[in-house]
Amino acid sequence: MYLPEPIESARQIARMMDISAVRAESSDERIREVVEAAIRYDCYLVTMLPTQTPYAKSLLAGREFPKVGGNVGFPSGGQTTRIKALEAQELVEMGVDEIDMVIDVAALISGHSQRVYEDIRAVAQACQGKPLKVILECYYLNEDQIREGCELAIRAGAAYIKTGSGWAPGGATLENVALIKACVGERAKIKASGGIRGIETLLEMYRRGATRFGISCASAARILEAAQKLTYPVRFG
Repeated sequence: MYLPEPIESARQIARMMDISAVRAESSDERIREVVEAAIRYDCYLVTMLPTQTPYAKSLLAGREFPKVGGNVGFPSGGQTTRIKALEAQELVEMGVDEIDMVIDVAALISGHSQRVYEDIRAVAQACQGKPLKVILECYYLNEDQIREGCELAIRAGAAYIKTGSGWAPGGATLENVALIKACVGERAKIKASGGIRGIETLLEMYRRGATRFGISCASAARILEAAQKLTYPVRFG
């Protein structure tokens, strides 16, 4: 049975958070708000759409944290492999620290496993050693497809399996986190993203295997305020 390490502080929770602004309507003002929140709360990473990456980098000049994440294939994953690889290459050139990519969801659903593998592999190579988080978009998949996606992503070089992009109608679920953990074991880490709005949900997802969380600015503030009130260490099991 999987048993996670105790959480020792609110700062540890903050350092598991990626604050995101990846919607089409995320303005420069929104990016600034997210960056300022990540600095204030000492979060691990901020992530935004590619055209706003240089702006976010400029706001963080000289800082080690938060890191900057890049996003490939948003929101559908339906871009060609060549375009995804070029997008990853350009993001690396911009100076991102990690990359999240959406798989070819339709290809996985259609049973084109080799195509999905080659798509992920090309992006992993273009990342030039930067950690790659592979987004399965679990909302659209059944359990067998989630398992298949996990295996393909790990074989292709994923550092993390991620539940979703934040664009699907539904976000991360406890069941999907547990299923992914059962599939990947210690071979890859798990990032839960979408719909995580309370400390109880975050802690339960951590208990089930997630160690990174994609969270909106408002939810991050609410969760970290609640985290300040916990009694540490928080133990599981």
